[in-house]
Amino acid sequence: MKLHPFLLAMPLLISCGDSDDDEKDMTYPTISDQIEAACPADCQTFQRGDEIEVCFLLGDDTELGSYNIEIHNNFDHHTHSTSASECEMDEEKDPVNPWIFNQDYAIPAGSTSYEAHQFLQIPEDVDPGDYHFMLRLTDRAGWQQLKAVSIKIK
Repeated sequence: MKLHPFLLAMPLLISCGDSDDDEKDMTYPTISDQIEAACPADCQTFQRGDEIEVCFLLGDDTELGSYNIEIHNNFDHHTHSTSASECEMDEEKDPVNPWIFNQDYAIPAGSTSYEAHQFLQIPEDVDPGDYHFMLRLTDRAGWQQLKAVSIKIK
C-alpha cells in the first residue's frame, strides 16, 4: 500500500497547531501619568526654543513593544478624546510653519514596565498656538494604547 505524502505529513501539521495551553496576550498596555512629574500635562504651555520633557510610565502584563511620540498642530480645534481636561484655546487659524514631530522609540525586550523619558527640542521658528502631544504605546502582541495631551506653544 502506497501512502500519499500529505498523509505522512499530517501528524507533523497537527502537532504544530496552537495549543489551548498557550497563553495569549489579550490585554491593552497602559500609559500612566501617575508618577511624580509626569509630563507633559494637559494645558501645559511651552516656549519656542525650549524643551518638552516627556515622562510617562508604560506597562504591560506580558511584554512591551515600542512607543511613538507625535506632535502636531491643533489650529482647527480637532480632538482625540483621551483627556477630560478642557484647555483655553487660541482662535482657529491656518498653519504657516507648524511643528510636526513623529518619532518611534524602542523598549528593551522582555520589559513589562518602562519609564519613557525624552527631551524634545521645540524649534524656534514654529507657529505658536495649540498643539497635540500624542504617545502611542504598542505591546509585543500588537495591542495599542493612546494618550493625547493638549499643549500650547508660545
